[in-house]
Amino acid sequence: MINQKTIAVVVPAYNEEKQIGMVIETMPDFVDRIIVVNDGSTDKTEDIVRGYMKNQPVKKLPERVEIKENRYNHADRVVEKLNGKELEYFVPSVVFNSNPDEERLILINQSKNSGVGAAISRGYKWCKDYRVDCTAVMAGDGQMDPDELRDLCMPVIEQDIDYVKGNRLIHRSSWLVIPKIRYFGNSILSSFTKIASGYWHVSDTQTGYTAISKKALNAIKIYKIYKSYGMPNDLLVKLNISYCSIKEIGIKPVYNIGEKSKMKVMKVIPRVSFLLFRLFIKRLWIKYLFRDFHPLFLLYHMAFVLFIAAIPFAVLMIEKILIRGQEIVSNHLVIFVFLFISGFQSLLFAMWMDIQDNKRLYK
Repeated sequence: MINQKTIAVVVPAYNEEKQIGMVIETMPDFVDRIIVVNDGSTDKTEDIVRGYMKNQPVKKLPERVEIKENRYNHADRVVEKLNGKELEYFVPSVVFNSNPDEERLILINQSKNSGVGAAISRGYKWCKDYRVDCTAVMAGDGQMDPDELRDLCMPVIEQDIDYVKGNRLIHRSSWLVIPKIRYFGNSILSSFTKIASGYWHVSDTQTGYTAISKKALNAIKIYKIYKSYGMPNDLLVKLNISYCSIKEIGIKPVYNIGEKSKMKVMKVIPRVSFLLFRLFIKRLWIKYLFRDFHPLFLLYHMAFVLFIAAIPFAVLMIEKILIRGQEIVSNHLVIFVFLFISGFQSLLFAMWMDIQDNKRLYK
């Protein structure tokens, strides 16, 4: 605990028999629960975690207070009922522990390998059900420095920040330590995520070292979190739609400690980029039309329409010049320039409004 607030760490693990022991051994004492989600590993990951269970100190969580029925809390009871049923939307899994209320190390075995996002969301579900105040995520490969965990949790505990994420790119060693292909891919996806999520000032969006509040876990549908490597990007969009505050903490990049990455950067970038485009459209419609109308909704869509309308005139002019060798018809050029400039202005105004509206959420 920190300041009487419960702390849990979700550890997604897939074939991490060489690293998972180090992660468990170096976990700080203030952590009340370590939730290892074994994502269908085919090695000895489960056996190693089970071997550590008997040596963990007993830390009992505060009793969960049930909501008592009265005339004013019908909505709360409806939500509580939905929370009790949502486990069926997750990948089938089994909690190995016989007495999780009093055991520090929790092992959840997924029935099949479903992706890092699915593993994290299952860990989130456990913490949500047990009303943990602050839930962090540390990868099972040992790439996160446990000495930095307190710094990530403190804004959630003391400042009521909803989501805190580490940022390796602002560390002075990032360009020297992070593999260049990963640095490049991370930078591209961070730029796209700024636009899609509305958190325009974030970077290093692919880091998995994070901490989230109990309030934020209850504000989003965690069973709908993207199951693969686009999980951090998808989560940021969901948090923004729910008006959750965010803060970044500088952390050091950690590599070459025996970890073996399972991510193929050149495959992930196109897939996550398409995901971000869909999430961007979703954010506009849900946040700026259905929940609270904002002019930026119209400006963004006006820009899209004008850019699309300009394409036929651009194609026509290119065809005349390169294929037919003819001169450009002045009317076509005027219309194209008008549509393109109008669309560009609409896009700039929409982005400016988007930045201003979401500035309040970045702490």
